[in-house]
Amino acid sequence: MQDLPLSLQHLIEQLARLPGIGAKTAQKIAYNLVEMREKEAVDIARAIVEMKKKLHLCSQCHFLTEEELCKFCSNPRRDPSVVCVVDTPRDLLAIERTREFKGLYHVLHGRISPLEGVRPQDLFIDSLEKRVDAGGIEEIILANSPTLEGEATAVYLSKLLQGRGVRITRIAHGVPVGGDLEFSDEITLLKAIEGRHTY
Repeated sequence: MQDLPLSLQHLIEQLARLPGIGAKTAQKIAYNLVEMREKEAVDIARAIVEMKKKLHLCSQCHFLTEEELCKFCSNPRRDPSVVCVVDTPRDLLAIERTREFKGLYHVLHGRISPLEGVRPQDLFIDSLEKRVDAGGIEEIILANSPTLEGEATAVYLSKLLQGRGVRITRIAHGVPVGGDLEFSDEITLLKAIEGRHTY
């Protein structure tokens, strides 16, 4: 990479800092940007700068917004008595794609992970406690990822919120539709059996 012009090297290094983007993918993106017309590349750069200037976290649920409250928290048709707790904004959008959940959300922006140095105080857990203590919430749905860190976070939250007059539920986990049992891991099968229902 030392044979490349410094400006291109710098761009590749910056792109490679993005999660999930390795050196080869960063090079591919950089070369695509080089081949673009200057106006197209400038439009991309402007969009990034504009997003960084305008976007911030919702003051209530911590989803992404350009206003004080996000489009979910400010929607009077949403049910404020049910709050779904998710790890990331991407998880919130995944639940929204079902078009079934009509309550509000709370985005933690991560999962408790001692190995990675992520502690409860590094997440938006204190603001969740404040929302519960303020009253009006009847159910908290823990929709944390079905990973070890996600399970640890859900257990932590369920213990933290017990005794506050709020029903605490956990989303069911199990075998995906169209999946074969023989390819499912033990934890997935265990969760599927635990979450069984009358048919």
